[in-house]
This record gives sequence, C-alpha cells and structure tokens, in this order.
Amino acid sequence: MATQRIIIGISGATGIAYGIKALELLKPTDIEAHLVISKAAQITSAYEVPNMSIQQIAALADKVYSINNIGAAIASGSFKTMGMLIAPCSMRTLAAIAQGLSDNLLTRAADVVLKERRRLVLMARESPLNLAHLKNMETITLMGGVICPPVPALYQHIDSVDDIITHSVARALDLFGIDISSLPRWGEDLHLNTKPE
Repeated sequence: MATQRIIIGISGATGIAYGIKALELLKPTDIEAHLVISKAAQITSAYEVPNMSIQQIAALADKVYSINNIGAAIASGSFKTMGMLIAPCSMRTLAAIAQGLSDNLLTRAADVVLKERRRLVLMARESPLNLAHLKNMETITLMGGVICPPVPALYQHIDSVDDIITHSVARALDLFGIDISSLPRWGEDLHLNTKPE
C-alpha cells in the first residue's frame, strides 16, 4: 500500500499553534507530514511560542523543506499527496495562491495541489476582511480550494484554548478524510446532543 502523505504549510499569520496542532494530531497516524514554514512564520513563532524553537516544531514532521527549495518533492505533481493544509494562512499567502504566484515553496506546493485537483485547505487568519481578501477567497474556492477559518465551536463546553485549537484543526483534517478519534461529533457524542428542557 502506498504511503499517505499530507503537506502542512505554516505561514506568517498569527496562529502558529494551528500548524503545530496539525503536526501533533498527525503524529500518531500512519500519514506522513511534509512541512514547509515561511520566513514570516519563523518570526511569528518567536512571539507566539517562545518556549518552542523552529527545530522543535520541525521535529514533529516526517519531512521538512526550506521555503526557498523550489526543487523539493512537494513542488512536483508527480509526488503524490492527499493535499495540503496551510495553518494558519496569511492574506499574503492566500493572495499569492489566488493569483498563481509560485514565488516560494509554500505557494508553489499549493499551486501544485490545485493543478493536480487535490485538496487544498486554508485556515485563513484575518479579521475584518476587506474586498481583496474576499475576492481572493472566492477565486481559490472556484479553483477547488477550501477556505476553513478557525472558528471556535463553543457548544463543546470548552475548557481551554487548546480545546478550541484542537477542534478547529481536527475539523480541517476532517476535510482530507483524516479521522481524529478525539474529535467530538454532533449526533455521536451524548453531551453534544442534550437539549435544554
């Protein structure tokens, strides 16, 4: 059986915890995580996760690529993957993908995923949105990508920020058919179905 692979991209938007959580959730599975981190994300990480180095984040992945390595495996359509999750996805990265600007490995890998008709999921991080953001999201949707902003599901009786992050990322991985057993599901988990009298 062929190895299943997924590309995880981390861009410079706030929310590097989403990318880290994706890698953590994939670790116990049989799916290879192929990671590319933008230069801006490396800067953001110093602010948002000061107790975790880029090397420690990279260690969560099976394969790691330099943002400048346009000749990497994930830059080719012949390298089979399930698709790509960009978590978080900045508006700069989103715009580059929408316009087909493959100016680094992150945007090139996303372009390849789209051209090969594989799944591209963007955990877009920005608020409020201007018209350029919305039009770029529309363009990516028309190209077959999925815009999946990390919106908290408060009905889950959230106990921590980590619960919110885990749920958002697990739902994004759901879009690839990756089942995260710890993800509460409406209609399957009793505490989510209890209606007030």
